[in-house]
Amino acid sequence: MSVAEPRRIILFRHAKADWPQVNDHERPLAERGRLDAAEAGRRLTDTGIAFDLALCSTATRTRETWKLAVQEFPHRPKTVYEERIYEASPGELIALLNETPDDVRTILLIGHNPGVQGLAEVLSGTAEAEPRERMSRRGFPAAAFAVLTTDSPWKNLEPGTAALTEFWAPSD
Repeated sequence: MSVAEPRRIILFRHAKADWPQVNDHERPLAERGRLDAAEAGRRLTDTGIAFDLALCSTATRTRETWKLAVQEFPHRPKTVYEERIYEASPGELIALLNETPDDVRTILLIGHNPGVQGLAEVLSGTAEAEPRERMSRRGFPAAAFAVLTTDSPWKNLEPGTAALTEFWAPSD
């Protein structure tokens, strides 16, 4: 079964984090991360995509990334802070996306590597040449995002059912 209008999944890795003496979940953004998070927000706005829902990890660095990025958006989407994103595998992230309500057309997931990169690779059965080459060359660095489209209902989302259409990462 497919949907009439393709759905979009934007996978957004948190920006560069600092390494203070705190547990991993509480690590804040580094100064570079704060700058890159805002730039990623501007780039996400430039895509022209209207976001229905944002799912954000509860880790400090993802919440800070989202707070800085969303300030660049013309409209703030509904945001859900989801602890299951932290340290999630691609399979666990797919299971989370399978719970998305049918009325959501576009979802933005703000998370961590290796889960975010793995999810982009696993979901994208097809990819446009340029975004695939950029993602292959760059990996999935901090503050990067990938845009995927799918004709599948959320509950049927599984490996290979999406197409990678865009990839952006900050300059080094």
